[in-house]
Amino acid sequence: MSDKNTFVTLLVNKLNENRDSIQQQWQHPQGTTTKHFIIDNLLPPDLCNSIYQAFPKNGDGFFSRESFRERKRTSANLDTHEQILADITYAFQDSQIVDLVSDIVGLTKIEPDPKLYAGGLSMMFEGDYLNPHLDNSHDANRERYRRLNLLYYVSPDWALENGGNFELWNEDRTVPKTLTSHFNRLVVMETNKLSWHSVSPVKANRPRCCVSNYYFSAISPDESDYFHVTSFSGRPEEKLKRLIGVFDNRLRNFVSKTLKIGRGKHLVNKKKD
Repeated sequence: MSDKNTFVTLLVNKLNENRDSIQQQWQHPQGTTTKHFIIDNLLPPDLCNSIYQAFPKNGDGFFSRESFRERKRTSANLDTHEQILADITYAFQDSQIVDLVSDIVGLTKIEPDPKLYAGGLSMMFEGDYLNPHLDNSHDANRERYRRLNLLYYVSPDWALENGGNFELWNEDRTVPKTLTSHFNRLVVMETNKLSWHSVSPVKANRPRCCVSNYYFSAISPDESDYFHVTSFSGRPEEKLKRLIGVFDNRLRNFVSKTLKIGRGKHLVNKKKD
């Protein structure tokens, strides 16, 4: 049996065990300028497998997103799924985990997002993908900047050839650093105005499952005041998508700023832009 507290204890121990490795990876990113770190074998394998088994394998109850930008399924309504999925998701939001991650990577005033704005559970099936993009800069109320993405992969025996792998790009989005979405792997990355990332098309005929969390802060990543919606581009060979993305991003940015609404939300920000 497991619950949120069990997960928190296991995560604290794993983070502390890997402190030196995390700091080395974070301070000296290879193949990308985006700071990030990986922890493999995050939880005991049986617990990770239990998390995977709790995902509805047909994606039932998940919201489908499909456009030139992305094709995937997501769910933030954790009370409609098995309890273990809520337990592991909110374990990452526990103050012990947030404070420890923040301390290890050297960030301050980092906060979780219990409302799971753009976070929660995600599933990708054969042919699904997520094009190169920058995450939306803020939370739903535009009061805090998005600072860290935490992505925990739980699909057993996931190999590079299955596709659906996480990619961190160089600034002009010509060369990706590929991180295989291995079973029981945690990837944590910084988010800012240059942290382009994507998921390659899934090739396997089975679901790629991920538990996603995001941390925010009132402090801007580069101490400047900025705002943008989730901004998509195409892959290097997708010239038309790259062109469409430029206009699409500008239009959605204009609409979001004008109407003061965020992705999937209809919340009016009381702060002035």
